[in-house]
Amino acid sequence: MSRMIFVNLPVADLEKSMAFYESLGFTNNPHFTDETAACMVWSEAIHVMLLTHAKWRTFTNRPIPPADSSEVMLALSCDSRAAVDAMSEAAGGNGGMADINPSQDYSFMYSRALADPDGHVWESVWMDPAWADPTATPQGAVAD
Repeated sequence: MSRMIFVNLPVADLEKSMAFYESLGFTNNPHFTDETAACMVWSEAIHVMLLTHAKWRTFTNRPIPPADSSEVMLALSCDSRAAVDAMSEAAGGNGGMADINPSQDYSFMYSRALADPDGHVWESVWMDPAWADPTATPQGAVAD
């Protein structure tokens, strides 16, 4: 099995959360979905498990953070600046919040932060592939 990440998130309304993540481009894996949880797939390596509060509590007795707090900011790579904008706009139009932090534009990297209906913070990010390649010297960069 290849290395993967499963991000587990407590959600107040499973159907609403599933619809929100589908609006961002995630797909549902029905093999790991029932009335208490839904597996939402971003890529072969990244899956988000949406867990009802009752299901969440079967894994931990730690408190569920309030929707106005931030535990982590999870970043999802996008293919273009336009895809970053589209994801943010989809978040704002489907029960989440767009631009909860100022957008970041460094010419070689562009990102916008959003929150899902439960306040979980995500960042959509595009990076110029030349800057992401550690073996390349991108145009405008200073070589060592």
